[in-house]
Order: sequence, then C-alpha cells, then structure tokens
Amino acid sequence: MRSVMITLAFIAAIATATIATPIASAAEMTLTESQLVELAIASNPQVRAARARWNAALHSITQTVAPNDPIFTYTNSDSPKNPFGRAALREYNVSESFQFPGKALFQRDQATRNAEIAHLALAATIRDIRAAVEAGYFQLLLDSAVSGINAENIANLEQVLKVTQVAYSASKVTQTDFISAEFDLAVARQLQLQYRTAIANDETVLNQLMYRPQGSPLPVERTIRLEPMRIPLQDLVDRAIHTRQEILQAALAEQNSDTAIKLAKMEYLPDFTVAYQFDNYLVASFAPRLSQPQDHSLVVGFNVPIFFWLKQNEDVVRARANLEAARNDFRSIESQTAAVVTSLYRSAQLGYETAILYRDSLTPLARQNFQVALTAYQSGKIDFVTLAGTLRRSYDARTSYLQSANQFLAGQISLEQAIGSPLPQ
Repeated sequence: MRSVMITLAFIAAIATATIATPIASAAEMTLTESQLVELAIASNPQVRAARARWNAALHSITQTVAPNDPIFTYTNSDSPKNPFGRAALREYNVSESFQFPGKALFQRDQATRNAEIAHLALAATIRDIRAAVEAGYFQLLLDSAVSGINAENIANLEQVLKVTQVAYSASKVTQTDFISAEFDLAVARQLQLQYRTAIANDETVLNQLMYRPQGSPLPVERTIRLEPMRIPLQDLVDRAIHTRQEILQAALAEQNSDTAIKLAKMEYLPDFTVAYQFDNYLVASFAPRLSQPQDHSLVVGFNVPIFFWLKQNEDVVRARANLEAARNDFRSIESQTAAVVTSLYRSAQLGYETAILYRDSLTPLARQNFQVALTAYQSGKIDFVTLAGTLRRSYDARTSYLQSANQFLAGQISLEQAIGSPLPQ
C-alpha cells in the first residue's frame, strides 16, 4: 500500500498543478479515470483469476453435505482351478459409511464462509487494481503537468537568454550572465526529453493494467480538480471497520475457527459403517443347510476413539489455539486500519491546504516577482543572480503546488484502499 500511495501522490499532485488542460482534440474520444478503471476490472487477468477462485469455492459448498460413495465388492471364493472359474461361494457386498449426524452441517458452514472469503478476495483484488489504475492515471497526469511546467520554464529561460544577450552586447553585463543563461536553458531542454520518456512509460503501465498491447493509443482526459474531503474522520474510520475486505475476511476466519472447535469435539463421537452381504453357495454342502444355498447378512460398525489423548484431544487444543490466533488477527487488522485511516486523512488534508495556498497565493506571487525582476534586470537595477533566483522561486512554487496536490490525491487513493471502497462524494 505504501508504494502505491507514494506513486499516487506524486501523480495526483502534478495532475492538479496544471489545472487541467485537455490534450486530446475535441473530435478525439478520451477516456476518463472511471472508464480506465472499468476497462481494467473487465480485462485484467488478476481480477479474472480471483473471480475464478470465488466460483471454485462456491462449487465446493454442496460437496460437504454429499454422502460418501457406497462400496460394492464381489467375491468369487474357493474356486478349485483359478480365481475366475466356478467357485464354491459367491459373495456380494454393499457398504456405506456415515459421519455422525451434524458434522456435515458444520462443514457446510465452513465451506460457505470460505466462499465468502474468496468473494472478499475478489473485491480486494478489484480494489487494488482500481488503486493501481488511478495511481497510473495520476502519474501520467503528473508527468504531463511537470512537462508543461518545464515547457513554461524553457520559455522563461529563452526570454532570460535574450535579455542577457542584449545586455552583454551593450557591454552592460559580463559574459558570465549570458553563459549561465545558456547553460540553464540547455539543462531544461534535456529535462523535457526525460519527461517525455516518463509519459511514454506511464502509458505502458496503464496498458498493462488494462491488459492491452504495449504501444496501444491511450487518449485520456487530462483535467484534474482538487475537491476537499468533507466527510468527518470518525465516519471514515467507522466505514473502514465495516467495509474493509481484510477485516471482514478476518471475522469470517474467526467464525470458521470457532466451528473447527465444534468439529474437533465431535471427533469423540463415532462415525458409522453399514454393510449388506449376500452369499450364494454353489456347493450345497458349504451352505448353512442343504436346502438353503443362499443367505443374507447385515453389518453395522462404528469407530471407537480409544486413542483420544493422542488424536482428538490434540485436535481440540489445536483448534482452540487457531481460534485465539484468528481473534487476535481480527483485532490487529481492525486497530491497524483505524490508525492508517487516521494518518492518511490528516496527511491528505494537509496536502490539500498546502496545495490551495500555493495555487491561489504563492505561485501567482512568484510569477509576478519574476516579471518585475526581469524588468529590473534590463534596467540594471539587479544582477543576474537575483534574476535567476526569482525564476527558480517561481519554478519551485509551481513544483511545490504539484507535490502538495500529489500528497492530497495520493492520500485519497490510499484512503480508498484502507477503507475498502471509494470515498463518498
């Protein structure tokens, strides 16, 4: 979850920073964030595998109450020449074994809960794929936004280069100013190539999550807005405890462990075997009577747990230990979830407040400062170092805005993962 959160955060931040500039043409169909998620859920192999496991678990429920297959045996007995020749006796036997009444019902309950756990695993897989797609989508927007900021920075550096060139030609400044401006411009242009590569890699990640061929066109909606979280923290914590898949799975595992104790205690009770046997004596002298060459037999048996201290007792103790472990697992996940949701909520709120400060106040102020400094440099009132400092401050302000927006959006995605469902709008 931590790696997803970091990626998301950086992504979101930049996406928000540029304040949404659709890159695709109006005539071109673009994919929104929700559409990307739907495509991934429909085609991603991880989701399909989890759905298949759930389906397999569903089909194991009925088996728990199915009776054992009867066993049929045929005996060709006392044949004088070979096992397949005429024998003195032919026996036909049918036997059926039965569990003590009630065991199958508990086993069915366990299988039903296992199917529910598999269903929750499917929901958790969908949740994680959703988060990964959102992270990839925001990373794409982030890198696109950074590229846009760097393109604007290149334009500013070109303006600075022209100003220093004019000043140097008029012998108002030294050649150092002109060389420094040239150097900064070359570095910024090289960075632009890195951002283009990052954008291409982001599209590759999204195509992989949607199980599409690499290099497939991926026109996406590039508009991102910051919307504050208005739901109270305690409401989110309560929601997470009741909806997070891992908590629900732990609760079902605890119930299964409790049922396992009942089944372990039922091992003290006997299981039964019932058999029917038909004897056909082909040699009359072998029969109970000469006039009665056939007879019938009924056999009823049951197991006796005389070694209970080695088997049944140990099964009960082991089941109780597993129940205690399941209970503590449930408490641990519940406590961790509450702590994670609280931390993520605070960090996201801080990111939102900081992003708004940079967007509405500090970034416009830094841009204005650069324009004033550029005019002052042309008139010789400030030196090149001061001018470069104002340009750097303007660039840093926009970057800081993106980082804060990233922190907010990444926090939202991580909150959805921690809660187990999308945040309420």
